[in-house]
Amino acid sequence: MSNQYDPYGQGNQGHGNNQFGSQPGAQPYGSQPGGQQFGNQQYGSQPFGGQQPGSQPFGGQQPGSQQYGSQPGAQPYGNQPGGQQYGSQPADHQRFSPGAQQQQPANFNQYGGYQYGFQDHTSDQVHQRTYDEGRFAPSHTQALRIQNRVETHQGAPAQAPWTTQAISVTPSVAQKPSDTGDIVRLVIALALGGLLLLGFAILFLFMTLSSGLVTFVAMFLSFFPLLLIIGMVLWFDRWKPQPKVAMGLCILWGGVAAVILTLIFRFPLEYLMAGAGVTDESGAISAVVMAPIFEEITKGMILVVIALAARRYFEGPLDGWVYGSLAGAGFAFTENILYLSSAYMSGAQYGVGAASLIMTFIVRCLLSPLLHSTFTMCAGVTIGLAARRGQWWSIILMWIPGLLAGMFLHALWNGLATFLRPSSFLAAIVVIIVPSLLISSIWFGLAIFLQFNETKQTRANLGDYANAGWLTHAEVEMLGTWKGRRAGKRWAGRYPSGKQHMKKMIKTSTALATTRMRIVGGVGGAGEQERERYLLDQFTQERSALMHAAGQPGGF
Repeated sequence: MSNQYDPYGQGNQGHGNNQFGSQPGAQPYGSQPGGQQFGNQQYGSQPFGGQQPGSQPFGGQQPGSQQYGSQPGAQPYGNQPGGQQYGSQPADHQRFSPGAQQQQPANFNQYGGYQYGFQDHTSDQVHQRTYDEGRFAPSHTQALRIQNRVETHQGAPAQAPWTTQAISVTPSVAQKPSDTGDIVRLVIALALGGLLLLGFAILFLFMTLSSGLVTFVAMFLSFFPLLLIIGMVLWFDRWKPQPKVAMGLCILWGGVAAVILTLIFRFPLEYLMAGAGVTDESGAISAVVMAPIFEEITKGMILVVIALAARRYFEGPLDGWVYGSLAGAGFAFTENILYLSSAYMSGAQYGVGAASLIMTFIVRCLLSPLLHSTFTMCAGVTIGLAARRGQWWSIILMWIPGLLAGMFLHALWNGLATFLRPSSFLAAIVVIIVPSLLISSIWFGLAIFLQFNETKQTRANLGDYANAGWLTHAEVEMLGTWKGRRAGKRWAGRYPSGKQHMKKMIKTSTALATTRMRIVGGVGGAGEQERERYLLDQFTQERSALMHAAGQPGGF
């Protein structure tokens, strides 16, 4: 045996030639041809944090220093009485011996198609791995990660199949962060939602007095595109679901407040135009200039409010895509009621009220339902970029480019609808379909890209905890991929309450990843450190409960 060093200068005794997690005579999991070990260097990158052999351990702790979350004189975090460390096998279970072929428990040697090698549980070495950053990550992220290191969990869980490792913990020691702020925000959001519902009732009453009972038909038809958009947004929001209260508030704001504010802002300008002798008989000024400006500003206000008042729930461009899409969908819902009712009333004068209503429904609700969602989504995405890190004023500043992009697309669409007047209905349909598909493709394309990027960012953030010993890299793969999550729930479903524990692990790990991103980005202050410790405790408890349900070592 010869002395070896981990990427952070920790001396470790090698166990013959048997590499990390490998079976005797087998190639290590994830190793490259030529014997390069998976996780030591990936795509030519340096070990995590860029440290060389001989430097201090990850987290800056010296051997023998106080452990994560422990008090002077207290037992190390996660240790059992008697000195048993986090990640070690209980005394009544056979330990894995280095270099020996172990009997693999039935049904646990494979996980979701991934073959994980067994690890010597007597080693405290944490296997280091570099994870790729997602796009739109904060600038100089690697430097920020080094500055905000995760404190090393000494006696870390062995890098083995998570279904076979023993992880023994003491009861939770971190206190749950105060939720007073969340309660206050919830009360305010519910109160505002109630006022908006009342406002919609009053607005609908005026529409009914103006157009009669056909307003109810128009509202029923307008629900079709609204529900379609909500369903698609929820599907794209599955990875890290946003609070339903915030999502509902965006819909109500777009459908009520934005409509009313747009009407209020337009009246003074139209009055000034009339006083100056400016006529708008064709409606070009109203459609191409005033509508894009006032509508996009009023719809986007709610996005800025959420980002400033509830920043923990507005953590990236995908969140902005979700909120912006819903605000636009709410605005389109109310606008569709107005247009459908007006189309029927105009056509009824010539005996074609029903036909006019149907044609308007086809054009607005079937052929172009995503327009307002796309326009407002642009502002949400740019606000989400600023919400990941930076001062509060950067959120307002980053609203401007997204706002201008939404205004441009809105003006382009209204301009085509105003100035291109095909001679036939079929030609009009073609003129509408082509630009509508192009604009809608932006909505779908960004959603797919941002969702993929969100999963990548989750793996990168959870990787920090794996490199510090709090999670295993197998857990990062399981919790940070769609395939891993599905396989994990299938496996856990074999045991009593197992699937419930797995779902909580997934939810907690997602919250842990976003908390890590906020810490790295310098958002949230000391409260995020407290939240991080609590989430680590919760994840560990759920993992141990799952191990107990599965009859694995490490349960309690």
